[in-house]
Amino acid sequence: MKLKPALATLFIGIALYFGLPLLAPVPSAQSFKGTVAPAKTAAVTPKAETPTPAATAQQPAAAAAAPSAAEIAAKAALEAKRRADWLRGLHLLAIFITTIIGIILKPLPMGAVAIVGIALTAVSGTLPIADALSGFSDVVIWLIVLAFFISRGFIKTGLGSRIAYNFMVLLGKRTLGLSYGLAATDLVLAPAIPSNTARAGGIVMPIMVSLAQAYGSKAGDGTERKIGSFLTLTAYQVNCITSAMFLTAMAANPLAQKLAGDLKINITWAGWALAAIVPGLLSLLIVPWVIYKLYPPEVKETPNAVQMARQKLAELGRVSVKEYMMLGVFALLLVLWIFAKQFGDMNATTAALIGLSALIILGVLGWEDVKTETGAWDTLVWFAALVMMASFLNKLGIVPWFSQSIGSMMGGHGWIFAFLMLSLIYFYSHYFFASNTAHVASMYAAFLGVAVTLGAPPMLAALLLGFFSNLFAGITHYGAGPAPVLFGTGYVNVGTWWRIGFIVSVINIVIWIGIGGLWWKAIGLW
Repeated sequence: MKLKPALATLFIGIALYFGLPLLAPVPSAQSFKGTVAPAKTAAVTPKAETPTPAATAQQPAAAAAAPSAAEIAAKAALEAKRRADWLRGLHLLAIFITTIIGIILKPLPMGAVAIVGIALTAVSGTLPIADALSGFSDVVIWLIVLAFFISRGFIKTGLGSRIAYNFMVLLGKRTLGLSYGLAATDLVLAPAIPSNTARAGGIVMPIMVSLAQAYGSKAGDGTERKIGSFLTLTAYQVNCITSAMFLTAMAANPLAQKLAGDLKINITWAGWALAAIVPGLLSLLIVPWVIYKLYPPEVKETPNAVQMARQKLAELGRVSVKEYMMLGVFALLLVLWIFAKQFGDMNATTAALIGLSALIILGVLGWEDVKTETGAWDTLVWFAALVMMASFLNKLGIVPWFSQSIGSMMGGHGWIFAFLMLSLIYFYSHYFFASNTAHVASMYAAFLGVAVTLGAPPMLAALLLGFFSNLFAGITHYGAGPAPVLFGTGYVNVGTWWRIGFIVSVINIVIWIGIGGLWWKAIGLW
């Protein structure tokens, strides 16, 4: 354990836990209602005799209007419950923020921080233990965990590398073409590999470094600009774009889906992909070209890359039976995800279970592969903690209260202007985050709630914030898992990374809001 980050996290947690209730008194019942009281079954009472008109006339009007003792007691109980919900909500918010800070400062590994957060939620009495552990039963979490297992098949069989080398053969005669080849590889793998770090670091980065070194471009000896810098920048920015294009392309996307679902906005795999396909493909075409113009490589022609790719394909040999099996299961998953409604509204997690079962039965993956996929099990733990806390912040009324409060402050503006401002704040606040997941967990639900309160179409708001939850990672060298992996190759300095990242962020925002907005209008999102 890292002592200084641990002490800082502990101090902040204690200050928030005891300080928030002092700083934030219980709001009025109009702005904070707490949890929704369950409907009660009407009690069966003896049938009273029908009063005569004379008796009715004798009843004083004041007596009819006066509340009964039972009504007074019921109102008092509801008010006490509302105040208790506010206190529990503030305590949960303190634990939630502290968990997010722990994930950022990393006094312990992310999963360990999450376990501590779950324990504090139960030990403090903020939530019952069954509620504190409820995240582990969430089907959205299991979708991403299962997708991690399935993605292992691409790496184990060598299918991921084979796809990359085939794109290099087709597009690799020029340096710009190489960047498009790497982009195409990432795009094809994105639907089935939810770890953007695994795609960028496990498949794309080794091939990219081999290409750079083949052309005499090495980190630290002054030859970075030959080709290595350009390929590194494009590989990272492309990874952010492909992560935004599919619900299963980045681990935090299902978290956004879950948080939107808590607000009664149901995002499907096909709906996400349909909305992202046009702006996503445009970004994939434009961004590498823009980087090529802004930060051009010294080597423009790369004919040897095609020969190198062919040599690697020869080393891989003929496509194996297990690669064909992996490809078949991948195709099956896409069909089940895209045409879920035609299969009786099949849940995406059910489809992923079918895919993983097929890979195990066919022998593409063994049970040891499943057990040793530590990234999946780690994701299960910290996802369960964040989803549980975020869900109960909504159920306890904290998120709706925040949305209503901010919405009233921003009243007077049209929803388009207000939503654009919210979206830009959400996007560029990522300078303060070192994790997409931490950003989504801490801000997505609140900003979505505010947008809907201001009148933004719910599905449009949920999807745009979901897309931005991937695209904003491109602005820094620490913004997402792939960033330190690719930045760590040493081909790009910090200043260049940030400068190119900001320019690309503006281009992506224009594409996704401008062209994307027209596309979303055409498909009926607003």
